[in-house]
Amino acid sequence: MSPELHDDVTSLAFLLGTWRGDGSGSYPTIDPFGYRETLSFDHVGDAWLSYIQESWGVDGEPLHFERGFLRPGASAGDLELVLAHPIGVTEVAHGRFDGGELRLRGEELAIGRAATGLDVRGLERRYRVDGDALTYEIDMATGATPMTLHLSASLRRDA
Repeated sequence: MSPELHDDVTSLAFLLGTWRGDGSGSYPTIDPFGYRETLSFDHVGDAWLSYIQESWGVDGEPLHFERGFLRPGASAGDLELVLAHPIGVTEVAHGRFDGGELRLRGEELAIGRAATGLDVRGLERRYRVDGDALTYEIDMATGATPMTLHLSASLRRDA
């Protein structure tokens, strides 16, 4: 039995569940690629949603994984996304949501890098939810490349 959803995150309930689908990636420094993805938002009755992302190449090879939390911000409609990436990067993104649309941006000062982490300098995420369909785009900046579209995907919520 799931705990009751915390009042602070009831406005984000439209995200809850497991979403699956396909995406495509490109960047000036890599070859374009396709991937399969699972994205989950869950809760434990506290004032945040858990976030789990897993992507696999179309050949079944692991590509990328993220773990973190989506938290309401100080004002209505404000959001905070706190993530860890296995590429040696942590991300703290701030943004807003309006209806079924979320926009989050992690600037250079909110991106942490391990000594061997990739040189990510910024990330911008745009999510749109319409019923059981979720689409997104993620832009990325590195030390060598300005903010550029990196990933886009279309996912469906599991029944």
